Amino acid sequence: MKILTINGPNLNLLGMREPDVYGNSTLESINNEISAYAVMNNVSVDFFQSNHEGDIIDKLHSAVDKYDGIVLNAGAFTHYSYAIHDAIRAIKIPVVEVHLSNVFAREDFRSKSVIAPACVGSVSGFGKKSYILALIALTNNI
Repeated sequence: MKILTINGPNLNLLGMREPDVYGNSTLESINNEISAYAVMNNVSVDFFQSNHEGDIIDKLHSAVDKYDGIVLNAGAFTHYSYAIHDAIRAIKIPVVEVHLSNVFAREDFRSKSVIAPACVGSVSGFGKKSYILALIALTNNI
């Protein structure tokens, strides 16, 4: 099984960006934990991060016939990017939406996800383990 993990805007600043909300782990260290889990479970995983909506859409499009599933932390694009929503629907690859923080316990605008209806599921509020939970869901056909 081959999984693509996509991280959106500002996630490249993990570790220094609001550690009280997002924790102290860097994106690199989170990717390393995902890789370790993947190796133990015979899963191949690739990583992509961009602060640009169009780059994320292009990456979703390019995933067709290459990946069996996608873990997506769209960051703030979660709340208003109908273009990412449409890209997810277009590619017909299972996508799990991921958030480090519990978006429902934060500002009101964060509780609305416009990409969630296009995804097979969402994981929120478990810090870096949210990514592992998404992988478990994808690799176990949940």
